[in-house]
Amino acid sequence: MRKRVWVVLAACFGLLVATGPLFAHHGTGMFDYQRSVNVKGTITQFDFVNPHVGIRFESKDDKGNVERWIAEAGSPNMMHRNGWNKASLKPGDQVTVTGHPARDGSKSMRLEKIVFPDGRQLLPDPPLD
Repeated sequence: MRKRVWVVLAACFGLLVATGPLFAHHGTGMFDYQRSVNVKGTITQFDFVNPHVGIRFESKDDKGNVERWIAEAGSPNMMHRNGWNKASLKPGDQVTVTGHPARDGSKSMRLEKIVFPDGRQLLPDPPLD
């Protein structure tokens, strides 16, 4: 009986250790929520898939060099509730992307909003009143 309890405890511990990285993946601590950046660019890829919607776009820096950015948003389910769908963005769309930049300086951000040249906006989450 005692051996069985230890085997069960060891198995539970093993499962907890193995699933730890899954929880780390869904963290947002890699983004600087004290700052926002606005980047004008062209959509190159829009992945309306779980677990997070991904938006890839290209921009040019001050010297004319192409920068490849990634904006991460929430789940498709949550964004769909705010009017998004698979056709919300398409390659070639000219947009201004606003988001919280990555702390490590990489060209990635947590999405706050997308603004089209005509002023239309897409927000990943419902606005807080």
